[in-house]
Amino acid sequence: MNRIGLYVKADPKAVETADAFEDWIRSKRIDVVRMTSSAPNLRRDSEAPPMAPGDLDCIFVLGGDGTFLSAVRWIGKQRIPIHGVKFGDVGFLAETEAENLYTAADAILSGRYDIQERMQLAVSVLRGGREIIRDTVLNDVVINKGALARLAEVSTYVDDDYLTTYRADGLIVATPTGSTAYSLAAGGPIIHPDVSSIIITPISPFTLQIRPLIVPDSVCIKLRLAELSSDILLTFDGQTGFEINDTDTIVVKKRRQPVRLISMPGRSYYDILKAKLRWSGGRG
Repeated sequence: MNRIGLYVKADPKAVETADAFEDWIRSKRIDVVRMTSSAPNLRRDSEAPPMAPGDLDCIFVLGGDGTFLSAVRWIGKQRIPIHGVKFGDVGFLAETEAENLYTAADAILSGRYDIQERMQLAVSVLRGGREIIRDTVLNDVVINKGALARLAEVSTYVDDDYLTTYRADGLIVATPTGSTAYSLAAGGPIIHPDVSSIIITPISPFTLQIRPLIVPDSVCIKLRLAELSSDILLTFDGQTGFEINDTDTIVVKKRRQPVRLISMPGRSYYDILKAKLRWSGGRG
């Protein structure tokens, strides 16, 4: 490897570790491009950060899941592989614990790693038949009602077939990777990342008959708000957002290009799942 990216959480411990780690990488005559993460910004009219250089061989993310999602946005459409090192609360995207950073890095620099491809969703917002927003998410796109709004009413179509109108505090459309994030907290199922699917999970639905739904990742989902809806926000991976209204149509479908995650050989998804959720029990 000739050039590596470091994407670092704005946290004293993560920054201190990144300083030493950067020196270690440079001692191996490898160039380093470093970026410090910024807090999520729900104003889309703010200045977008620069994209990651296209010649990076890989990116190490030192932070939690929020930092990882921000780093994925930094990569954009590029196929740069990415590896997460945990400096934060419980999360599923940062595979390596901080104390194992150098062991994992030595393996990665030596080419001893696997690549997992994780599905993303492409999201468009149409207003008056014109696309006004286009974005991608690794975890989820969420319709959230604001503090002053009553229940959100979201008419939902799957491949132009009317499904239902969700009356809830909001609605989550998630990937299998995102099934262990907000969707899980809202009562959605855990989906293995190799299962080709999209999850639709209502947030605190008005009726108990409404349940999360898993659909094939080949479908196109369209969402529309009820008339006179206000104080409703559409958020993308919890990183950025956009206020929507009843004239908008939100279109969600699988993005062709996946995110490439670096994983350590011999570490299964189930090992990570059990560790993160602190599942216990004897051996089978």
